[in-house]
Amino acid sequence: MNNKEFDVVAAGIATWDTLLNGIDTDLMQVDSVQCESFSGASGGDAVNGAVNLARLGMKVTLCACIGRDSEGQSIIDELNEAGVNTDNVTYDDKHHTASPVLLIDRNGDRHIIRDTDADFSFEAVPKKARKGFLPMFFIMLGFTFFSASMSVGAKLGNGLDLSGFVWAVLIGGVILAAYTGTLGYIGSESGLSFDLLARRSFGRFGSYLPSAMISLTQIGWFGVGVAMFAIPAAEVLKIDPLILVIAGGVCMTASAYFGIKGMEIISYISVPLIAVLGIYSMVLATSQGGGLNAIFAKSSGGMTLFAGVGLVIGSFVSGGTATPNFTRFSRTNRVAVITTVIAFFIGNTLMFAFGAVGGAFTEMDDIFYVMIAQGLTVPALIVLGANIWTTNDNALYTGGLGLSNITGVRKRPMVIVSGIIGTAAAVWLYNNFIGWLNFLNATLPPIGAIIMLDFFFNREKYKAEDEAGEAVNLGAVLGVIAGALVGNFVKWGIASVNAMAVAAVCYLVWNKLIKK
Repeated sequence: MNNKEFDVVAAGIATWDTLLNGIDTDLMQVDSVQCESFSGASGGDAVNGAVNLARLGMKVTLCACIGRDSEGQSIIDELNEAGVNTDNVTYDDKHHTASPVLLIDRNGDRHIIRDTDADFSFEAVPKKARKGFLPMFFIMLGFTFFSASMSVGAKLGNGLDLSGFVWAVLIGGVILAAYTGTLGYIGSESGLSFDLLARRSFGRFGSYLPSAMISLTQIGWFGVGVAMFAIPAAEVLKIDPLILVIAGGVCMTASAYFGIKGMEIISYISVPLIAVLGIYSMVLATSQGGGLNAIFAKSSGGMTLFAGVGLVIGSFVSGGTATPNFTRFSRTNRVAVITTVIAFFIGNTLMFAFGAVGGAFTEMDDIFYVMIAQGLTVPALIVLGANIWTTNDNALYTGGLGLSNITGVRKRPMVIVSGIIGTAAAVWLYNNFIGWLNFLNATLPPIGAIIMLDFFFNREKYKAEDEAGEAVNLGAVLGVIAGALVGNFVKWGIASVNAMAVAAVCYLVWNKLIKK
């Protein structure tokens, strides 16, 4: 475009507005109201300015982005009719043209209704949709009730004495809580999901990398979780595992489909069941085993405290990277941080304790088989199903949001797609994909570290309604790649911490030195 061809270049948002004029102000107090007129028109400050200037005889071109739909075409038609040049209007095949509804009362005051969804896939969660302490606490606690953490607990119980186990859980828990608590604060402060945060820290197109990684990882864990429930449960119930794979996949997908409300309901039911039945099983094992000291005395003692701390951090640092997806619904930052920190301490500690005590007492690393050995078959099935469900609906919810960012389709359809993929591949994922999932897990902590750094260095762009215009933040992308390589292939230290440190250095060097 040669700017000399035009007197004015207008740039900004272009919308197709539905205008309802003469609306009574008591609209929300009655069953129905009438409007004086109903019409559609192009809108947005840039469009309005371009049209008015063109009608005054000026040569005007508009720079804007619209969807390839009927609303977008209507905008083009009105611009052409007014004499505005539209050669610099671009089309987005993934998103619809913004189409707000404007309610205009008899005094001329406007009230705008914007298109959104209950999951706020592409926008910040508004204050009126936020939740208080209790629902957020149960949601976050259910998030941390993760079956794989019990296996970690069993390894800790078999490798450390009681004192070492306690210190490993405390030190690792503090580091993990600091990481997730900070991300929880960012989610609450901004109201943005993990993927919308990534659009600001990695750029519009750069965010596809973290979205793809978290989606692939979480959908993979969803499939593994479905099989982790179906296979042992089918063994006890003497039925075809495929039946339970399908039933479990459908139920878990359904709760994730309904978003934060569905997860809240599942957590209210599952968290108390898991806690009560799991603690009962652990107390029974402790009593039968002669006390905690006697049980941990069986430990081989072959693990160092440093290695134990690394296991604790690694158990949930990748999943914890998705914390903003949930804390963005917190009513206050204080609620977000407190519920996240307490939940990670209580939830993870319980899972570690279940696995450690059960593993040392029965030489099994899953509370399901521990409870079966104790003759608690029905409670074992309840705990297994509830434990996996509270984690899997969170995983699928996160996977759906990630795919939404990549495809431009809102979360709910993407949850169904993710659920179908995870359920169909559940048994294969269970048998073949855990190694790859562990590899992918090392890519997520670097993403969290970069989001934290970018947020605190550039807070203003996280307050904006739309993400920053940068297409790709190369320093952030390179940081994730370098961090992932170090996290997977450097054997010294704690893998996730190493990965975050390298990612942070790459980000800082690029954005504070090279980019300047």
